[in-house]
Amino acid sequence: MDYKILYPEAFPVVQVEMQKGESLQAESDAMIAMSPTIDVEGKTSGGIMGGLMRKMLTGESFFMQQLVASRGAGRVLIGHPLPGGIHAVELDGSHGLTVQKGGFLAASQGVDIDTKVQNLSKGLFSGEGFFVMNMRGRGTVFVSSYGMIHPIEVPAGEEVIIDNGHLVAWPDTMHYEIEKASSGGILSSLKSGEGLVCRFRGPGTVLIQTRNPEGFAGWIRSMFPSSGD
Repeated sequence: MDYKILYPEAFPVVQVEMQKGESLQAESDAMIAMSPTIDVEGKTSGGIMGGLMRKMLTGESFFMQQLVASRGAGRVLIGHPLPGGIHAVELDGSHGLTVQKGGFLAASQGVDIDTKVQNLSKGLFSGEGFFVMNMRGRGTVFVSSYGMIHPIEVPAGEEVIIDNGHLVAWPDTMHYEIEKASSGGILSSLKSGEGLVCRFRGPGTVLIQTRNPEGFAGWIRSMFPSSGD
């Protein structure tokens, strides 16, 4: 499978060239266009329970698109609904990739997609809940964002602090802790999701998004008067 990310600076799409027999698993609304040699099937990665967990616990789609080059080589264009970037991560089997809710776009064959349980403190304070998505195996994972995707390289023994709302994906081998950044009370932070940061320890590369979708949603809501006004 060969791919190219088109228009990377604004509203990118991924152009995937598939050989006969190859397949691509993607979010349910990811396919934009495809060759007539490609078949689209609905698939619940991980079975019915896996689909239910992904939908209920991470907010991702119950069904995924399984794009299969059944009748010969072909081309697929995939994209995502938010105005933001797309980044490809190559997995070699030595570690997995943890992806925040809403960050998964597609993955090549050979990548297993599962729902991962965070420990109690991470789940309470991360703003992502107790569950995130975990990708393992060998292949390419495409993650998407709101705003552009910026990789932060963290050398061994060093740390970086990242605002919780800007996380996209990180290696599952990286150690991280959740901290309160603001001077407000912890209950206020839990309620609002603000004032919380993630402290990552290297080595590893953390992918962040340059805009916060929750912050944008809050701004949109502020533009409309409430029913009590």
